[in-house]
Amino acid sequence: MSEKVFISEADEYLFGQGTHYDIYDKLGAHPSEEKGKKGYFFAVWAPNAADVHVVGSFNGWDEYAHQMKRTKTGNIWTIFIPGVGIGELYKFLITTQDGRKLYKADPYANFAELRPGNASRTTDLSGFKWSDSKWYENFKGKDINRMPIAIYECHIGSWMKHPDGTEDGFYTYRQFADRIVEYLKEMKYTHIELIGIAEHPFDGSWGYQVTGYYAPTSRYGEPSDFMYLVNKLHRNNIGIILDWVPAHFCPDEFGLACFDGQCIYEDPDPRKGEHPDWGTKIFNLGKPEVKNFLIANALYWIRKFHIDGLRVDAVASMLYLDYGKKDGQWVPNKYGGHENLDAIEFFKHFNSVVRGTYPEFLTIAEESTAWPKVTARPEDDGLGFAFKWNMGWMHDFCEYMKLDPYFRQGAHYMMTFAMSYNSAEKYILPLSHDEVVHLKCSMVEKMPGYQVDKYANLRVGYTYMFGHSGKKLLFMGQDFGQEREWSEKRELDWFLLGNDLNRGMKDYVGKLLEIYRKYPALYEVDDDWGGFEWINPDDKDRSIYSFYRRAINGKDNILFVLNMTPMERKGFMVGVPFAGTYTHILDSQKECYGGMGSNIPDKIKAVEGLCDYKDYSITFDLPPYGAEVFVFQQDKKITKKRT
Repeated sequence: MSEKVFISEADEYLFGQGTHYDIYDKLGAHPSEEKGKKGYFFAVWAPNAADVHVVGSFNGWDEYAHQMKRTKTGNIWTIFIPGVGIGELYKFLITTQDGRKLYKADPYANFAELRPGNASRTTDLSGFKWSDSKWYENFKGKDINRMPIAIYECHIGSWMKHPDGTEDGFYTYRQFADRIVEYLKEMKYTHIELIGIAEHPFDGSWGYQVTGYYAPTSRYGEPSDFMYLVNKLHRNNIGIILDWVPAHFCPDEFGLACFDGQCIYEDPDPRKGEHPDWGTKIFNLGKPEVKNFLIANALYWIRKFHIDGLRVDAVASMLYLDYGKKDGQWVPNKYGGHENLDAIEFFKHFNSVVRGTYPEFLTIAEESTAWPKVTARPEDDGLGFAFKWNMGWMHDFCEYMKLDPYFRQGAHYMMTFAMSYNSAEKYILPLSHDEVVHLKCSMVEKMPGYQVDKYANLRVGYTYMFGHSGKKLLFMGQDFGQEREWSEKRELDWFLLGNDLNRGMKDYVGKLLEIYRKYPALYEVDDDWGGFEWINPDDKDRSIYSFYRRAINGKDNILFVLNMTPMERKGFMVGVPFAGTYTHILDSQKECYGGMGSNIPDKIKAVEGLCDYKDYSITFDLPPYGAEVFVFQQDKKITKKRT
């Protein structure tokens, strides 16, 4: 039975303070009952409106049928309409102070009309039977920094097209769930990160120009279908992260822009309220109700849809007032600087509330500058994020791997530089969708040489990535060598898996993921030197990198030797830290992965003698573009430095 929904004075007070963290249960459209009649309760924040009506399919879009009333503060308008059921289309008709009439979608709507329509749609989020309690039990008392995190970034609409002959060819959330779970389990990813889930009008924006922050896009079904997807992922031990876009919003007339005739979500000064390069509006983070809208939105995805993390888009654009702007297009802060003081306070507030309530929740910053303490605690003057994308590592990696091997010796330290600042933050190493669009080429097409060389280069590059400190992220298609750039208009080139090189690449990345998850040395100490040690970072003349990852308990340490050239190194000797046997667990030149084969023994006994400043060494024939991985034991424990 529906319960009566209403706006109390306490609701208005908390919302005005920016601390009503479940305001989504009050604003918007909610099933309700008054005087024995069932219907929907509608509420909207429109402080400057002269009048507000609800129009929709239930009243023939009659402008005057359902007039809303102001609450005591005058900032919120409400109405209960009996007889309204699930699935009705509606908008708020706002009459401005100067007499204009604006038809606005509901900012707090939980469902929306399928584009090109842009009305909101009534729904009911209650009633779904969740069965993912075991997923949450897995995290109790655990430190997310010591857990393996390997993320598959994915866009549902272009992952795979449905063979039903429809124009879009979209899988529904439920259909996608069944297919993607099978793939993620086979490959052994720990999480999926979905882009373009919050409602947006234009497919070509990939979901980064949002109009419905509280609505899973109707392209793939209803909210309950999205719940099914999340539930199925959790039941198969897979986490889900959403891309989240608090940096800017879509300027379309039916959206948040100039919502009640005045700028309430954005700053009225275009130097503060607009992104000139993106053509979008910037949230006014100095306004409590706007901060409340965003922070409550994060909690909404957690509480209503069981989301495990948010990757926060374009954090740098929020932190810097002059981001993407020329002189005269921005306003300095009160101290004369370019730091956005409101954004700093917002992130501290956001992370304090979200991660303070849900410590296991992943807030991930896409922050492309050297802003300090992004992942430090707010009480230590940090922003409080769980992780930060390491954009510097990504840039250096891609630029180095694109080079002809002849020139790599001159850029050798591009691949070692990231470890010099690795302890500054808690990092994720991202090879995202942004790296395979806009003529940047796919990952495999970035690589130099003939086709077989490209794949060999990419295998050794991915091995470097999985050995390096930091959690991992790959965009869909990168794990099997997608050759065309990504486009949201078509599915991935799955037919390539009929080729030996692509099938070998998929199997190789699957093996990397298996090894990554199997050995704690590769993930339990990611943010200080206790978990990583160079063997030889300076072998630039041969473009060879050697290092090992150290386990806290001294067991199953992992040695990496990476040859970044097509030159075979016969009798290659590499220093190792301990005596004993080194077991060969991965060879990128195995024929089953598309390689040319090698003759490295399964086990190699270390011999005493100084090499690479180590007391022992092992010797083997290092193949061209060889990525060789060994497991070994040590006799003393490492103590993880706690910060």
